[in-house]
Amino acid sequence: MTQSRQRGLSLISVMIVGGLLAFVLLIAFRTVPAINEYMAVERIVKLVAEEGDGGATLTEMRRSFDRRGEIDDVSSVTGADLTISKIAGKVVVEAEYSRKVPVAGNVSLLFDFQVSSAGI
Repeated sequence: MTQSRQRGLSLISVMIVGGLLAFVLLIAFRTVPAINEYMAVERIVKLVAEEGDGGATLTEMRRSFDRRGEIDDVSSVTGADLTISKIAGKVVVEAEYSRKVPVAGNVSLLFDFQVSSAGI
């Protein structure tokens, strides 16, 4: 009789792989709100730049950003944080901000976001 070797993962390796997967999922779930906010800011900045091209004043563009940001639950950036300039006859709206995402205990992730309507 020949003995066949069993193949597969041992209990310890299943626990290690499961722990790593749980950690990756934790990071992913914690970063989703920051990414969603970034995408909302990016969309709002482009809309505000279009309003500027349509003749809106700086104050109107900042207020528009604040209104739209309130609707989309943007809390990291306000209209006062925007850098608004005119380049080659087009209004360019930019924002730079950081978002700290707590992971576990005293461990956090820090995201630095840069948004521009110029599409750089």
